[in-house]
Amino acid sequence: MPSPDWYPALAAAQFAAARGLLTFPLARSKRPAVPSPHPGDPHCWGACGRLGHGVHDATTDPDRLRELFDAAPWATAYGIACGQAPHHLIGIDLDVKHGADGPANLRALADTHSFRIPPTTTVATPSGGLHLWLTAPPHARITNSAGDLAPGIDVRGTAGYLVGPGSRTHHGTYAFAPGTDPNTTAPAPTELLALLTPPPPPASVPDPEALRRGIRVQSAYIQAVLHGEDTKIRTQHKPGRKNRLFASAARLGQLVATNALPEPLAHGTLLSAGLACGLTEAVCERTIRRGFDRGTAPTPHPA
Repeated sequence: MPSPDWYPALAAAQFAAARGLLTFPLARSKRPAVPSPHPGDPHCWGACGRLGHGVHDATTDPDRLRELFDAAPWATAYGIACGQAPHHLIGIDLDVKHGADGPANLRALADTHSFRIPPTTTVATPSGGLHLWLTAPPHARITNSAGDLAPGIDVRGTAGYLVGPGSRTHHGTYAFAPGTDPNTTAPAPTELLALLTPPPPPASVPDPEALRRGIRVQSAYIQAVLHGEDTKIRTQHKPGRKNRLFASAARLGQLVATNALPEPLAHGTLLSAGLACGLTEAVCERTIRRGFDRGTAPTPHPA
């Protein structure tokens, strides 16, 4: 039998989902209400198809949302996933506790960096704080933080969530702040986005002369393979760059597996070419590792 607070929490979550916000049930503790199907394994995130992956279960589908709530009749609240399409929500949590004054510190940041927080959806929290909802461009990846921006200011971005209005927790009820328009969520100011998305560190491009020296001491066959794969990657146009890098990494991985080619030389050649064709360092590293895994995997034989 669901708790009395289950029904209003479900209704509020359905209202949010109808406006394109991905939602999922929470317990009074503000933690995900549906228990994990495999506690202790943090890497699934829903690939198993079962319920119980927290924010990764969040959905706008009314049938799926009802299924989630039915699996947690003790739910009294709901979460709203941040960083997801179509809104790419950013949550700015302004606390007024433990001596911190989040709203005042946000105003100070706005003055210092010459931006203005526009009128936007605002939720009043039980502790007297506020949740500001802002939207981000699709490519922005906002990390979750607590107090990093300034004391009393927590940020919820990719893989984070906000407790939705209409939720009841151990601390009290969350509700739209007086005067807020639930249908108006403003874009985050450019200056604030810059504070929330610091520039990435420079890519660690392999030293070209070191690569050339390494290639020169290889056999003529290995030199030809390295030059060939390097050229294929550097001349690949969009789309298909990542697939090309993966295929070349798998090809060189086969040579690494037979000790015909040193792995550091293969990796450096692939990374340099991947960066040159416009891929990011993170994408290159993941793709090269996947290619190496494919190239070094033993060939299956029929039983």
